[in-house]
Amino acid sequence: MMLIAAGWIFILLLVGGLALDRTLTSLVTQQFDEQLDYMLTAMIASAEVGDDGDVYFNRPLGDQRFLEPNSGLYWQISGEGREDFPSRSLWDRSLTVPGAELADFEPHHYDSDEFSGEPLRVAARSIVLPGSDTRWWFIVGAARDSLNAQIASIRAILAWSFAVLGIGLFVMAGLQTLYGLGPLRRIRQAIARIRTAGTNRVTDPLPLEVQPMVEELNALLAHSERQAEEARTHAGNLAHALKTPLTVLTNAASAQSPNLDETVLREASVMRRQVDHHLARARAAGRRAVGLARANVLESAEAVERAVARLYPQVRFDIAGSSAAEVAIERQDLDELVGNVIENAAKYGGGSVFVTVDAEPEAECCVVWVEDDGSGIPESQRQSIFQRGARLDTEKPGTGLGLAIVRDVVEIYGGSVSLAESEDLGGLLVRLCLPRAPAE
Repeated sequence: MMLIAAGWIFILLLVGGLALDRTLTSLVTQQFDEQLDYMLTAMIASAEVGDDGDVYFNRPLGDQRFLEPNSGLYWQISGEGREDFPSRSLWDRSLTVPGAELADFEPHHYDSDEFSGEPLRVAARSIVLPGSDTRWWFIVGAARDSLNAQIASIRAILAWSFAVLGIGLFVMAGLQTLYGLGPLRRIRQAIARIRTAGTNRVTDPLPLEVQPMVEELNALLAHSERQAEEARTHAGNLAHALKTPLTVLTNAASAQSPNLDETVLREASVMRRQVDHHLARARAAGRRAVGLARANVLESAEAVERAVARLYPQVRFDIAGSSAAEVAIERQDLDELVGNVIENAAKYGGGSVFVTVDAEPEAECCVVWVEDDGSGIPESQRQSIFQRGARLDTEKPGTGLGLAIVRDVVEIYGGSVSLAESEDLGGLLVRLCLPRAPAE
């Protein structure tokens, strides 16, 4: 920021200084030329043509410098075929007569170096005087010393004033940067206190410009705390769930139970179910934290249907609905949700499974219906079926965790799941209410 500010200050002051220098130099030069024009007009007004055809002045010019040799102010009248009529200040020198391209009866101003060591500013004009057919050149020359001194003085004033202005602006930019970034240093110190002193929020009063960043930082800290708390909760729940099977295995091994192999298999199956359940919750919670999840529901349902159809080739699947329906859920979690529900419908149904995506388009959430033609679930048992390990049909293989995982993952994403009786097929209707993805 300091380097950019210094660069822009230098460029703008340089451009402004050059423009101002040109303007002031032009004004001073114009004033100098106006003085020469005044003298030139006085010469023309005082000039007359004598009987011999030469020019003379009917009254003397007022400036005494014209009478002093080498005074720095000179005049000269020149005519075609006539001798030059010079001022006494020229002494033994003469001014150069302009070329024919300037003979337009208008005053012309130019610089001349014809006198060695004495640069001149010249005003010249061609005139035809009354009573004469000769074209006369009236020329006034003045040394540029005073003009150059004025220009040098103006440039010196511009140089040091713009230098002071530039330094002042740079110091102000530095102070503004130092003061403007002060709140960020305070935020850095607050974050250091969070790391070292154990505080969990940035509570320092800060300007409104950085307050949104502080709010986002506090939200991130709160989010990290929730994640850490969820991780501790998952670890504690898993440890608690594994404690009883491990105790059973230890007791059976210590007592040298004759059915130890059956006990190991049974308790290992229980532990596996618990691990799968808690891993599914942890994965869903971790992905939910990203906040950028987006998945197409119909594509997920069709992919799951192709996989389940290989396991249950005798089941007829019918999938319909909106192909544009998208939910704010990671695709892997969506596949697990829909997969568990469709697989249960294929496993426990009577051979037909209907899947309807966005079945209630007017709802705030995206509703997915999964129906089967099985025996369904009695209303009194529809809540207990979501408990871990709960199974109504123990004759078919399974862990009893499918619907429990579905409920937990859906709730982590802010959705819901409910059971009802299918009006079309007569079996179970699973209603998934999933959060819609925001419009892109």
